[in-house]
Amino acid sequence: MIRPLADRVLIEPQEAQAQTVSGLFIPDVAKEKSQQGKVMAVGPGKKDEPIEVKVGDEVLYGKYSGTEVTVDDKTFIIVKQSDILAIL
Repeated sequence: MIRPLADRVLIEPQEAQAQTVSGLFIPDVAKEKSQQGKVMAVGPGKKDEPIEVKVGDEVLYGKYSGTEVTVDDKTFIIVKQSDILAIL
């Protein structure tokens, strides 16, 4: 498993919605990148900035933040704690 360093957080993004509320199916090319996910691992933090999220939290993160990583056919995103907008 990946172990983030410093103030980094490993997030497993949720799948983008495949169907609208009215029942229309959205093709893969028209889906927006998900901004919501589950925290899988957290770094130890920095001296002046402790980690506020914990493993298992559902979070909302910035649309263009983080680095995408693929391990064992699973996609994860590594973001800085400051890129996390909210805990859901």
